[in-house]
Amino acid sequence: MEAGPRDTAHDDGEQLSPDGPDDLAGGVTDDGPGADEMVPEAEVEVELRPQRRLRIWQLAPIVILAALGSLMFAFPLAFEFGGGGGGGAADGGAVVAMLGLLISCCAAGWGMMAARRVGHTWPGLPERGSGRRPDWRVVCAYALLFLAAVGLAVWRVARLRS
Repeated sequence: MEAGPRDTAHDDGEQLSPDGPDDLAGGVTDDGPGADEMVPEAEVEVELRPQRRLRIWQLAPIVILAALGSLMFAFPLAFEFGGGGGGGAADGGAVVAMLGLLISCCAAGWGMMAARRVGHTWPGLPERGSGRRPDWRVVCAYALLFLAAVGLAVWRVARLRS
């Protein structure tokens, strides 16, 4: 089969010549765009690079460290190692709990840095590179939540020593 010109004239049934229509009314053929449609539209830029996102091999060590640290923090508090009169075993539970808290905080920081690298931000804060300033109320709310969590963690570990 050969590709050839199609008969697209609808009104008067005239045939196309092999090289196209003989006369152009207004520079547009019957089946082409109208004169009002020939206005150039604004160009749309499309990002060709793939979207950055966290992969499983990036998330797995963060999640494993966070789980390990939270278990190390929780077990001495839950089972109260060395509940007797001697202070040596209780101090060991406090050390394990503080080590678990440190590992959990490191995993949280690692996760925040990885999320920031792919473009995620905290809710209520502007995107990186947007030029906008963060709202001071949101920053204060995050600071209060952080200080409350630190205060509770230190209080719980201090309970192990008493």
